[in-house]
Amino acid sequence: MTPTSPLPPWPSTPPAHGGVVLRRAREDDLAMVRDLATDDYVPTIGTLPAHADDAEALAWIDRQHRRYDEGTGFSFAIADAETDTAVGQCGLWLSELEAGRATAGYSIAPADRGRGYAGDALTALTAFGWTLPGLFRIALYIEPWNTGSIRTAERAGYAREGLLRSHQEIAGTRRDMLLYAAVRP
Repeated sequence: MTPTSPLPPWPSTPPAHGGVVLRRAREDDLAMVRDLATDDYVPTIGTLPAHADDAEALAWIDRQHRRYDEGTGFSFAIADAETDTAVGQCGLWLSELEAGRATAGYSIAPADRGRGYAGDALTALTAFGWTLPGLFRIALYIEPWNTGSIRTAERAGYAREGLLRSHQEIAGTRRDMLLYAAVRP
């Protein structure tokens, strides 16, 4: 896939906030990826197979690297700022950058949830987004039942804009999605 327009450069200083640093995924993040694959929901919304083995997890890491090369956006491993141990993944997807829009997503491995990593990662990802020329809006799509993700979005400064009925197919079923967004300050 050839991007329609080249992406801005990869950040020379990794985005960071609070207890996390956003960096490229590495092969030594395998344990986090395998843990993420045990979640019942994460494999239904992305390309990580449920209960991925080592080969499948490494292939997923490779796909994350290709996101930038293909012009899709920035895929980051979320790493603990003190240990550099990966605890999750987040992405800033830029297919609508020419219109000033992006979408974002984030997942924390089950073993590392409840420690504030998601909120710190979304805050870092959003601040990074505002360094990109021409980006003025970042949207999140969250299922209404996902109260943890709703709290994360709100803590990171995103505002609820509405309910999109039957917006997205997930695991073979049309799902409603809440639309949250942040706009450039």
